[in-house]
Amino acid sequence: MNEVIDKYNTHSNNLGKAEQPSLDLNLEHSKYANLNEQLAEASLRLRQMRGEELDGLSIDELQQLEKNLEAGLHRVMLTKDQQFMAQISELQRKSSQLAEENMQLRNQVSQISPAEKQVADTENFVTEEGQSSESVMTALHSGSSQSQDNDDGSDVSLKLGLPCGAGAWK
Repeated sequence: MNEVIDKYNTHSNNLGKAEQPSLDLNLEHSKYANLNEQLAEASLRLRQMRGEELDGLSIDELQQLEKNLEAGLHRVMLTKDQQFMAQISELQRKSSQLAEENMQLRNQVSQISPAEKQVADTENFVTEEGQSSESVMTALHSGSSQSQDNDDGSDVSLKLGLPCGAGAWK
């Protein structure tokens, strides 16, 4: 008799354990089905917002969809306007910063002596061959340092396109 009672207890304990996974599986299946329904509903609403599958909607549902779309469009336009205003503000800030730097550079240029200005201007002229006077001077300096022994005192002249008269160039 004790054996029968032990078998009964063992069997009833095993049945309780076996039913628990089955309940968990049913609960998970129910959650899965619920999520699947929500996904199908959201997909349908998205298609309707795109203008698809509107045939089954009533006038009231279509008006509600229109209101939702208008509200969404309004929010999009506000966000876009805010971004435009931020970009405009940033560009205005950069513009004022560049104007300030420009003014500082003009002040620096106005403080340069006339002799320094003439030297700076002649360095920016272009020779007839298309080389700047600065590159010609660099070549002359590097050449003269290499050939100081060959200096025979001859006069070398360059056409630098110096100003002659009021705004005329050679």
